[in-house]
Amino acid sequence: MGRDLRPPEDLQLYLRILESIDRGVIAINRRERISFINPAAQAFVGLSERQGLGRHYEQIFTGQRGVIRLIQTAMREGRSISDHENIFLSRPGMPSLPVSLSCAPIFTPQGEQDGAVLILRDLSRVRELEDAVRQTDRLGMLSTLAAGLAHEIKNPLGGIKGASQLLIMELPGDSPLQEYARIMNREAERINRIIEELMDLTCPRLPVLEEVNLAQVIGDIVIFQQEAQREKSLDIVLRLDPSIPPIMGDHDLLTQLFLNLIKNAAEAIDEKGRIEITTRVASDFHLTQSGKKPVPLIVVEVTDNGKGIAPDLIDKVFTPFFTTKTKGTGLGLATCQKIVRQHQGFLKVVSTAGQGTTFIVSLPFIRQSKERDEAAKDLN
Repeated sequence: MGRDLRPPEDLQLYLRILESIDRGVIAINRRERISFINPAAQAFVGLSERQGLGRHYEQIFTGQRGVIRLIQTAMREGRSISDHENIFLSRPGMPSLPVSLSCAPIFTPQGEQDGAVLILRDLSRVRELEDAVRQTDRLGMLSTLAAGLAHEIKNPLGGIKGASQLLIMELPGDSPLQEYARIMNREAERINRIIEELMDLTCPRLPVLEEVNLAQVIGDIVIFQQEAQREKSLDIVLRLDPSIPPIMGDHDLLTQLFLNLIKNAAEAIDEKGRIEITTRVASDFHLTQSGKKPVPLIVVEVTDNGKGIAPDLIDKVFTPFFTTKTKGTGLGLATCQKIVRQHQGFLKVVSTAGQGTTFIVSLPFIRQSKERDEAAKDLN
């Protein structure tokens, strides 16, 4: 590249900055060879500095036409070009990475083009959050529909249940019709329980905020689930960050949330298996709302090595009444999604059929009294 007249100490500072930022930076010289690749870019493309320096950029991005096209445009036409939606980096031995990519020409002080610089930003976390928002939006629409259906079903159901109870009282005790009447009454009660669960989903009570110790909540649930699942050989491992203080949330709703997730993990395992529960503070993302300061996210992951979920079913797991169990209403995970949404958080599932499933809960880390009051207004 062109000669740089800056003092050596300034160059060292610029290099340290480039090596510290979370954006990938790749410089390409006029011979179309890689002349600089910072640590973030090395992680993005899956190559070390030694493997990348001096190689032609087409060797680095083999088969990735979108990236090559952008670089060629910047190199040959001397103009900046970007793609913030459609670029997925292929990496050896790793899943493809969605990135925002910008490429700009580099000029010497005399105005001659001297190569190009490529700037990459990891979009994987953004895509995860977009998926979570889409899921909550779908749940909101389904909840509105379900509320109307529940109202319409509950009225005639009351008549059916009353009629069955009247038959039980009026029929002789030895009548063979008594059993039919009892079945009618029992099934009406079962439908009523499903409707009540549905009403809880569509018209949940308002959260009551208080300090919640997630480690204590999870620990208590694990104790009860180990007893409830004692016919199985379950190894439940807790990796809870002890430095995480209590957060503001609804204790009962959060208990229901993690009880459902841990119970589901246990039920996904047939006879013998492992459940791992971890908590951590997300270092790569903060929740930002208009007019408020960003707050970090507390992440809770519940992982099992059970049956897993087929790829074509992943998008359906939070849909009300969808279930892969022989018993169950299919409202548990939809309720979990609703509780997380009430706490301004995100719920995500990652699964591989035959290998296991991880549910990832991200909750805003709200503690201070001012943040608590603002959160209460938002949740209520």
